[in-house]
Amino acid sequence: MIGRTHGVHAEPTTFGLVLATWYAELQRDIERFEHAARGVEAGKISGAVGTFANVPTSIEAYVCEKLGLRAQNISTQVLPRDLHAEYISTIALIATSIERFALEIRHLQRTEVHEVEEHFAAGQKGSSAMPHKRNPIGSENLSGIARVLRGYQTPALEDVGLWHERDISHSSAERIILPDATTLLDYQLARFNRILTNLDVFPERMLQNMNLTHGLIFSQRVLLKLVEKGFSREEAYDLVQPKTAEAWDHGADFKTLLANDPKVMAKLTPADLDDAFDYHWHLKRVNEIFERLGLVE
Repeated sequence: MIGRTHGVHAEPTTFGLVLATWYAELQRDIERFEHAARGVEAGKISGAVGTFANVPTSIEAYVCEKLGLRAQNISTQVLPRDLHAEYISTIALIATSIERFALEIRHLQRTEVHEVEEHFAAGQKGSSAMPHKRNPIGSENLSGIARVLRGYQTPALEDVGLWHERDISHSSAERIILPDATTLLDYQLARFNRILTNLDVFPERMLQNMNLTHGLIFSQRVLLKLVEKGFSREEAYDLVQPKTAEAWDHGADFKTLLANDPKVMAKLTPADLDDAFDYHWHLKRVNEIFERLGLVE
């Protein structure tokens, strides 16, 4: 498939590599969540202001051990709320990762792209007014959930600043955001899993889209070939860029334009030109990337 930067065709990549970036990001999310969860899996029985004035520290240690909690090493009347803010922020970050994946699906499902599509079951309706519509409503739902969860970061962060050894301003907010955030994230992850498991992928369309720009996606390879043959980078760039503009503006074949340019062909052989337009050049190290992620046995 074509890689896109700024929404514009760049150079070839693979859909597998796109998915591998998702995998790597989720691995980081898992590590972040495990760390944040350990933070809030804590307890305290340290008295009214955290001094253990009327209860020995052994009581706290005993009760926390029985409950499977970590005894917080220092507290006031309550656990420090930066722990909970980190937890909610981590949930929001995971949700935002899912939103990034959902946005990719939504962009790739656009009619003029149509490289992937949320599975559309027989009899399913995409629009009550337009029978032809197949909308990525699942991925849109994931984006909306991420917005809500990011919104929960604000009260979680504001809960950190309690008065002195404790006030109760955090309680009313936490009664909503803590159970709601965990439930929403669980739903978002489950729905994303269903979307990805049933995703329809169209490799033929990916190939068609790579050919839309008449070979312009190989412009960097041509430039580097000319540099290898003795041009400075600036000279090579000035030679190649007008040809790319001509291909853009007139729909001309980029490779043909180069083949008909005496300055280019004075340095490049036809075999050199063919090599510069080889898709496989761009993908030759993809397996090494998968190996780095532990995805190749």
